[in-house]
Amino acid sequence: MITWLSPDDPPDRFPAHDAALHDPPGLLAAGGDLRLERLIAAYRRGIFPWYSPGQPVLWWSPDPREVILPQEFHCSRSLKRTRRVQGFEWCQDRDFAAVVAACAAPRSRSPGTWITAEMLQAYCALHRHGLAHSYEIWRGNRLVGGVYGVRLGGVYFGESMFSAERDASKAALAGLVEHSAELGIELIDCQLPSAHLRSLGSRAMPRSQFLSYLEAL
Repeated sequence: MITWLSPDDPPDRFPAHDAALHDPPGLLAAGGDLRLERLIAAYRRGIFPWYSPGQPVLWWSPDPREVILPQEFHCSRSLKRTRRVQGFEWCQDRDFAAVVAACAAPRSRSPGTWITAEMLQAYCALHRHGLAHSYEIWRGNRLVGGVYGVRLGGVYFGESMFSAERDASKAALAGLVEHSAELGIELIDCQLPSAHLRSLGSRAMPRSQFLSYLEAL
């Protein structure tokens, strides 16, 4: 059975990671809220919220964890060419809320969204406190791709990405990797695997190793 949280519980009240379910894999707790203190406490422990409209807040700690180490990022020749010839401009935090809203917009393969209005408000609050950041691709005055997530110490916890043009989200992530040293980012958390992320060099990391990275970084 999973642990049920109350909004009145202390923000750092989460069960041990090994209490996460095997089915669905990684589900650790349910309930609580998305207030700032609880989100910070969760991310510091390697726990993230992910749920659909109409559900309680669901908290996850999957094992293994999908990650990208900047030195292992794979930038294909086609991506290098796209970045070179498409007039993409990479920047940070030019319009954080617009990136989250674009990630939440319905897509042809997925008409629904897990990024609820409550989620958008919560991450914008993290952004106002300097803890959530977007890395964006612009063409002139048009936002065409980006990724947003939470940055704590040397870890960037990626939440979602979008592309309005081919390879724009990949270009946003490639820019983040290129600037990772100056940003102090040594590990990019991708949460769960996908073919899109694997093509960029992501890999599965045992949860115990991931948590050791969090403790160090």
